[in-house]
Amino acid sequence: MILYPAIDLKDGQCVRLLRGAMDQATVFNADPADQAKKFAAAGAAWIHVVDLDGAFAGKPKNAAAVDAILKSTQAKIQLGGGIRSIATIKAWLDKGVARVVLGTAAVKNPELVKQACKEYPGSVALGIDARGGKVAVEGWAEASSITALDLARRFADAGAAAIIYTDIERDGALQGVNVDATAELARAVKIPVIASGGVASLDDIAALKSRNIPGAILGRALYDGRVDLKSALALAAA
Repeated sequence: MILYPAIDLKDGQCVRLLRGAMDQATVFNADPADQAKKFAAAGAAWIHVVDLDGAFAGKPKNAAAVDAILKSTQAKIQLGGGIRSIATIKAWLDKGVARVVLGTAAVKNPELVKQACKEYPGSVALGIDARGGKVAVEGWAEASSITALDLARRFADAGAAAIIYTDIERDGALQGVNVDATAELARAVKIPVIASGGVASLDDIAALKSRNIPGAILGRALYDGRVDLKSALALAAA
């Protein structure tokens, strides 16, 4: 199981939100590159980075911070937020991002996702963010009518490297990960599913692992000190 410690970027700083609300941001590190180094030093092979401002704007807004993260560590960077064109995908991959995450584009421009998966095999993940089972887009500010399961099935044969499934109601709330919904999604498609939102303890990681979920993103629990990254990585690798 692969763990992805998360760096969410807002105004160039490393923050955590509560249930995706931009006015509920807590700054945990003013230097995202420093945070990336700390995660890598603890043993993280991957780091999950989100350009929150970019997700709302529809284009990259924290490029300088992402560049600094890329320069600071050998860990693989998985990046989402505001990536809505092939040109942007190519630019990030050329800079050294290992995998881009397409969320809003999956709903609003599915052909872009399919093209990206074909042109950059192994380097494109789907971000499926759901509130009450329905997919939310545009930085979670806008609801769609499609369910997470239906959206995942639309891309079953597209060649995506992974699906990052976020239960928005759990994100940043430290209420525990939605293991059942994540496992249901994982059963529905052959694409590897990465759990996101609500991981609050080592028990959550163990629960996901017991359901054969191959990855999980860790955010606020790391910053609040509820989960020790080294211990979590050891559990995931066991």
